[in-house]
Amino acid sequence: MEKKRVIVDYKNITNSQLELLSDAFPYGFEDDDTIKFKNAKGELVSAIPLETSDTKYLFKVSVELENKMDNFSIEEDDDSDTTEPDTEIEISEDDD
Repeated sequence: MEKKRVIVDYKNITNSQLELLSDAFPYGFEDDDTIKFKNAKGELVSAIPLETSDTKYLFKVSVELENKMDNFSIEEDDDSDTTEPDTEIEISEDDD
């Protein structure tokens, strides 16, 4: 079975796709992570290739995409900072 091929623009990116990108590039991406190609209009486009078990994605690179990734990461960090430990351990001293 051939993988589905999807090109995603920042305007249409879903939260699950943002999560895929954030997991693959937790510290952001560099120029080395991108590929360049000409679109149907002959314009040069930069994109980040990312492959899952059933889909090959090309995420178009733009300032807006970087901002969305940054904001998504910040929101994810804020959510994880508010969690409290599940258990408390009480240590007592023996009087032996």
